Amino acid sequence: MSSEPQNQLPAEIAVPPGGELTSRAHLEPPHAYRTPFARDSARVLHAKAFRRLAGKTQVFTRLPGEQPGDHFRSRLTHTLEVAQIARTMALALGLNVELTEALALVHDIGHPPFGHAGEKALDNALKQHGLRFDHNLHALRIVTWFEERYAAFRGLNLTLAVREGIIKHSRDYGPAMHPELAAYFLGQRPPLEAQLIDLADEIAYLAADLDDGLDSGILTLDQVREGVPLFRVLHDAVRAEAPNAATRLSISETLRRILNALVTDLVRELPDRVRAQRVTTLDDVRRLPHRIVALSEALETERAEAKTFLYANLYNSPGMEEVHRHAETVVESVFARLIADPSLLPEDHRVLIGTEGLARTVTDYIAGMTDTFIEQMWLRAARYRNC
Repeated sequence: MSSEPQNQLPAEIAVPPGGELTSRAHLEPPHAYRTPFARDSARVLHAKAFRRLAGKTQVFTRLPGEQPGDHFRSRLTHTLEVAQIARTMALALGLNVELTEALALVHDIGHPPFGHAGEKALDNALKQHGLRFDHNLHALRIVTWFEERYAAFRGLNLTLAVREGIIKHSRDYGPAMHPELAAYFLGQRPPLEAQLIDLADEIAYLAADLDDGLDSGILTLDQVREGVPLFRVLHDAVRAEAPNAATRLSISETLRRILNALVTDLVRELPDRVRAQRVTTLDDVRRLPHRIVALSEALETERAEAKTFLYANLYNSPGMEEVHRHAETVVESVFARLIADPSLLPEDHRVLIGTEGLARTVTDYIAGMTDTFIEQMWLRAARYRNC
């Protein structure tokens, strides 16, 4: 009988520390004491686009009519939470931890200001020019072109595995629609490390958004208990064990247990799925007709119920409508102004108009902005119009 832990996957299923997936577009000598994926994590951490995530909305950074809150998640703090969860799961499963961490750190680097409301507004503006905005594909543009840190090449020169994971961690792209992505194994499933990021993201924001929603007052404790069965069951257990705990502490303990329940479930479920599908190598993962990383049926139902609750009562709540409308107004107005007067673009973006087109160039510029930067640009334009 094997002494290998039941949740450890076959060693051949993880992305190896060498080989094709560690290749870079520009040849570089190996580092003396860092693996290729560890270097990728460092390059992402030191990137300007990564630092700007601190100034980008996750769900909200302020409530209508109030100053920004110090404790609500930003896109950066969310990213760090995803990295912690993903690294934990990868280590427990015997996957490539350094690759998983690099993918977690870079997974949201392509998001524009104002969270999903800003992304929707930017996509709608681009549709008028026959184009679309996809934050995964924009992230690839950031790491292969817009970041400038090296004398020998543009971009961060990340490994093939990280570049593939950037575009494919949350969805698959067909070769017919995206021939420009042919180098990224289109038509094949991404490695488990990339698939893991999508679930780590879901797990992280589920608990975090419940936390921020309750902390903001948009959600009430009774409302969450009624609408999220997993929260109610675990909250009852916490109150039974610590009946004198302050409400805030009982909520925090419950959210901690939600995270633990979901992570533990995935770590137990994935090896069972791998064995059931007779998957033993990375090539087997790629040939599967569907992604294999998933929660058990019972916990997936719990997760889906919580997500439905968050959409109905937080993301699309009446209290957030004003925030979303404001984000759309700002993005659409700044987009229209830059389209009308490209001279307002920085020189390093203006030179790209000839090859990328005006609409895509304007989008690239806006997508890189923080909430504060685009808001200030919008306010300056409004003052100018009123002069």
